[in-house]
Amino acid sequence: MEQNRPTTGKVSLNFGLLTGAVGIVFGLMLYFADMHYERGFAVQTIQILILVAGIIVGIVQFKKMNLGFLTLSEALKVGAGVALIAGILGLVYFFFLSNVIEPDYMDNVFELGKEEAMAANPSLTEEQMDQGIEMQKKFAWISYPIILIFNIIIGLVVGLIVGLIMKKEELADE
Repeated sequence: MEQNRPTTGKVSLNFGLLTGAVGIVFGLMLYFADMHYERGFAVQTIQILILVAGIIVGIVQFKKMNLGFLTLSEALKVGAGVALIAGILGLVYFFFLSNVIEPDYMDNVFELGKEEAMAANPSLTEEQMDQGIEMQKKFAWISYPIILIFNIIIGLVVGLIVGLIMKKEELADE
């Protein structure tokens, strides 16, 4: 009697949605605490840990649902899939935050960056800073695919590590 086996796509979708939702809750917590401009080490570390935890839980659950079997390929697929779905949800939240919840969010980010750059480089003129900000604004869209690629790379690395640790393949019937 053949068991109904899970698919990597369905597990990736479910745990990607769950991980993305947790990331959005974290983002909302930052917003309500007025810390949504904070991009320090602690905030970024927590965001990455949320992603890594979601990937690991997704792979572990896939293995449980798959009768205790897991190939390296399946672990990589689940890892990359969870990271992709969570990344897409995170970008949708960011787009909503920066265009609906707080439409001047990006202007504020650029202004904070300008203040930091002026403090770090007092020899820069106001005109040079404004030119730099205008250039950044033109290329701000590039951050979206870069974030997705970064997420997928994290998913592949975590999937590889967890897959190597947890892999257990079925023996072929002879």
